Amino acid sequence: MPQDTAAAWHTEAVIYQVYPRSFADSDGDGIGDLPGITARLDHLVELGVDAVWLSPFYPSPQADAGYDVADYRDVDPLFGTLADADAMIAQAHERDLRVIVDLVPNHTSSAHRWFIEALAAAPGSPQRARYIFRDGLGPDGAEPPNDWQSVFGGPAWTRVTEADGRPGQWYLHLFDTGQPDLNWDNPQVRDEFLDVLRFWLDRGVDGFRIDVAHGLIKQADLADWQEPQEILSGQQVDKPRPPMWDQDGVHEIYRDWRRVLDGYPGIRILVAEAWVEPVERLVRYVRSDEMHQAFNFEYLQAAWTAPAQYAVITRSLEATEAVGAPTTWVLSNHDVVRHASRLGLPVGSRRPNGIGIGDPQPDAALGLRRARAATLLMLALPGSAYLYQGEELGLPEHTTLPDEARQDPTWERSGHTQRGRDGCRVPIPWEADAPSYGFGPTDASWLPQPPSWAEYARDRQRGVPGSTYELYRTALRLRRAHGLGRGTLEWLSTGDEVVSFRNGSLTVLTNFGAAAVAAPTGEVVAASAPLDEGGLVPTDATVWVRS
Repeated sequence: MPQDTAAAWHTEAVIYQVYPRSFADSDGDGIGDLPGITARLDHLVELGVDAVWLSPFYPSPQADAGYDVADYRDVDPLFGTLADADAMIAQAHERDLRVIVDLVPNHTSSAHRWFIEALAAAPGSPQRARYIFRDGLGPDGAEPPNDWQSVFGGPAWTRVTEADGRPGQWYLHLFDTGQPDLNWDNPQVRDEFLDVLRFWLDRGVDGFRIDVAHGLIKQADLADWQEPQEILSGQQVDKPRPPMWDQDGVHEIYRDWRRVLDGYPGIRILVAEAWVEPVERLVRYVRSDEMHQAFNFEYLQAAWTAPAQYAVITRSLEATEAVGAPTTWVLSNHDVVRHASRLGLPVGSRRPNGIGIGDPQPDAALGLRRARAATLLMLALPGSAYLYQGEELGLPEHTTLPDEARQDPTWERSGHTQRGRDGCRVPIPWEADAPSYGFGPTDASWLPQPPSWAEYARDRQRGVPGSTYELYRTALRLRRAHGLGRGTLEWLSTGDEVVSFRNGSLTVLTNFGAAAVAAPTGEVVAASAPLDEGGLVPTDATVWVRS
């Protein structure tokens, strides 16, 4: 088990997200697995991260890539066995890497034992009380109980056929029909998840990333909501709070969970995936007796301009400081277009839910240039940071993925109007000349990899000065050496074209303007792009300078 330092490790950690089905395939079936992850742990050590977070690997029908969990205390055969999970945790700890696993408490799979029992039971039964079942509206109950929409598109309610064959009640699913929402007002549901926490804590995990952390409690009257339901949207600024998101009752749940984690040795953490705005609402999730971290999605979505970056960084630091928590920075994950492509779209563009053939295509060179600058800016900020697998290679979105290959339920449920998230989930390249670019021992890949990805393969970048991989390694080494994660930020310049600040012994400057600018005085120790003649910092570049 990694040793805790005097400061709580999570306050400054850099945590690497592994999407298990797309990281490393040990058996050649085209789907990544736990033994594959274990075999690649040394990559994470060499990269210089502190911990790994794994997206779900539990038994699941895979209606939503494993976020429809059928059993919270086992491993899906696609990914291996419980013994493989134990081995992976042990091997990570031997390398001083902590392990965070995903927990999906808003909903189960429709294949979960509880939901099967609910369908077999009568309306009003204890079995149905674990979920949100309601009678329909209208004389024959043929209309949904309210107007809520699924974030994947279409209605958020599905009508069941009762045991006698007649049309019956409706159940709520804010996501896919195969993901029925749990009723968190039911004490049995609360007790079950306390036990699930203990199950994985007893196996040595160092924390949990909580999926849809803002969604567990619904407004009691299930009132209609006329606003459109966007993918993973939380409260929007200047709008009423939706009745299905960010209800105050969620905080009691997390206080109970925190007490469980605090009963274990070391510091085990809770990480909120809460798409909540404004940031003053978000930081309620990281008060001292609740979670330890909450992803800063406002930062992820901020425009690539100096004023926007200054504003979101300032707001974030002030809000988290008010509750005594670290800020948790993130630029990419398995739910959004990779930032190497997102930043190649025109500044101010609405963040797309996937990019496909026929869609406006990002400028790949511009996107990578800005992504490198954005990453160097992010890693210089005090607090914790998350990296998404492949971003250390500069990996772009697969923006020309054939539509027939798509598996994200968003594509079908939106009536083919939203491409969905498959483009950021394509298996990553390790070796340019190997089958499936080294993802596995065969050419099999559950999503097709684009031919252009050979140039991004790790073996093409490792040891190559100026490569994105080596930029990440340098930045992570310097971040640790200079204590940037536990530092403090002093703004030096916050104009329309440049942001610059000091954190400890380093001065950081990002140039958003069209003209090159002078670098801060001192030794340039990291740069996202080569400096111009005369040592000027070019547009869309970040430098770290030691004075």
